[in-house]
Formats: sequence, C-alpha cells, structure tokens
Amino acid sequence: MATGELNPSHYPAQRAANVVKHYLNTRYGSPYRWVGLHKVHSANAEEVAESGRKYHLEISVQEMTGNTTEKCSAEVLFPALENQRSPQVQASCEALLTANTTAQEEALYQQYRRNHTLLSGHNLPDSYGHIDPDMKPLWHLGGVASSFVMLKESTENTLYNMAQVANVTQLETENDQLRFNYHVLLHDMVSQEIIHWKLLVTWSPAEGVKVLQMEELPKCEHCEVPPKPN
Repeated sequence: MATGELNPSHYPAQRAANVVKHYLNTRYGSPYRWVGLHKVHSANAEEVAESGRKYHLEISVQEMTGNTTEKCSAEVLFPALENQRSPQVQASCEALLTANTTAQEEALYQQYRRNHTLLSGHNLPDSYGHIDPDMKPLWHLGGVASSFVMLKESTENTLYNMAQVANVTQLETENDQLRFNYHVLLHDMVSQEIIHWKLLVTWSPAEGVKVLQMEELPKCEHCEVPPKPN
C-alpha cells in the first residue's frame, strides 16, 4: 500500500473515506439521517509503527434524506493484520447534527408503534430501482444498520455498499424500542461479491439505532447487484 499523498479517486482513499461514512451512520444515523460519501477532496496515508496504516482525509458527505452536503476532516486507522480488528475512526462533522429531524422521527415512531399489523417489506429497491415512498424510512434504517456491519468488516482490501434490503419484518416492541429483522445484501465493489447478512435492529428517537445481532449468511454466487433507487 502506498504512503504519502494519495489520488482521491483511487481505491485506497475511497476505502478509507467509506469507512468514515459507516462510522458517521453508526453515530448519527436514523430513518431520517443516512450519510453517504459525496467526494474525497484529499487523502494521505502513513505507516504507524506496530499499529497499522493511518489515513488523513478531507471529504464531503451527503445526508441522503435531506440531500445536503458537508465537509469533514477525518482519520482512519486500519490495524495491522496480526492484530486485526475494526478500523478506528475520528471525524469532525458537527453540522450533521444541525438538521433537526426530531419531529419527523417522533411521528414515524408513533406511527410504527400504533400499527395494528406489523410492517414488512422486501426487495428494496425492486428490480427497476423503485422504492415505495412508505418503505423509504425502512430502506434508510436498513442502510444505517448495514453500516454497523460494514464498519466492523472493512479492511484496506474491501469497499462495501448496501445493495438491497431483501427482507424486513417489524417485531413486537420491547422497552419502547422498535425492533426489526433485516436481511440485507452488501456489495463488495472490490471482489464484486454480494454478501448476505441477517440483522436484529432496534430504533427509537431517544436511543437511536442499535444492531443487537448480526449474522453472515451463506454466499450467493449468482446474485446480481440490484439497480439503485430512482
């Protein structure tokens, strides 16, 4: 792996920047706050003795639901292979918290709690890239929850995105937390593999998004990447 200044559009910089995106989703994500990577402005890497490789980044992230962008400074440390663990991230993106989504989240939370029939959905997006508007909060929540997996699994040799929510089912509420079973498809853009994960997710406006269980499912050799939503 190269050190020093990196080409912002090449894989090493993009991998590190995507880790920042996943980190921000695990910290700030909700059905109304889902962060995507907009652009890498600059990146450099250095070897850190006995620790791994550290990336220094200037990036822009996009809040997908509100379609706003913000510049962030971040550091990502990929640990040395002999001491493999999740990347360590520090990021300064305070403006992500300035968009007040409290009213939207509370309304959605109450709506989901009052449902007489528990929600379910599948193939988000469908084969045409379409997502029903009523399902978009569940799509966003699935994207945020997937970031917990992608942050944990990311290395310098991966570049993950969520491709699809194959299935989502609302479960009975416990302790004021809404609960969902998700089956998500993650796309590793380096290997071109589609990787299936099963997630148990909880969410409330007060407690945020949590992933209580995650399980990798058997690989699907013939799965294709679903089209992006319109």
